[in-house]
Amino acid sequence: MASVFIDTNILVYSLDQYDLVRRERCRQLLLLMKNEHRGVISTQVIQEFYVAATSKLHADPLHVKNIVHALKNLEIVLITPELIDNAIDIHVLHMLSFWDSLIISCAEHAQCEMLWTEDLSHGQIIRGVEIINPLK
Repeated sequence: MASVFIDTNILVYSLDQYDLVRRERCRQLLLLMKNEHRGVISTQVIQEFYVAATSKLHADPLHVKNIVHALKNLEIVLITPELIDNAIDIHVLHMLSFWDSLIISCAEHAQCEMLWTEDLSHGQIIRGVEIINPLK
């Protein structure tokens, strides 16, 4: 089965107290990836998740830390200078934000066929990674 790179927004929505439909959908997606051992994230995603969950959602930092520990069950891509260099190329060629480009660089590195996010164009393929908005 193909690996799926999970963007930060999917993790953040799994804690959203205001949009219960989106929260439930994201929780189902994350459980599926955990059970099928197909989910991939990066150190960038972990950092962004912690900041967004504690600052935007006002989640308890220790609760979020426990979730971060649980994320260790997923494959985690460590950001390297090579991945940053590739992200710069993606940023320049595709005119995306650097941070989105770094997510794509990590997804490509992990040989993911899909990237789940709502931040990019659904159906677009960049560097062999198909962008999927699973919340559509």
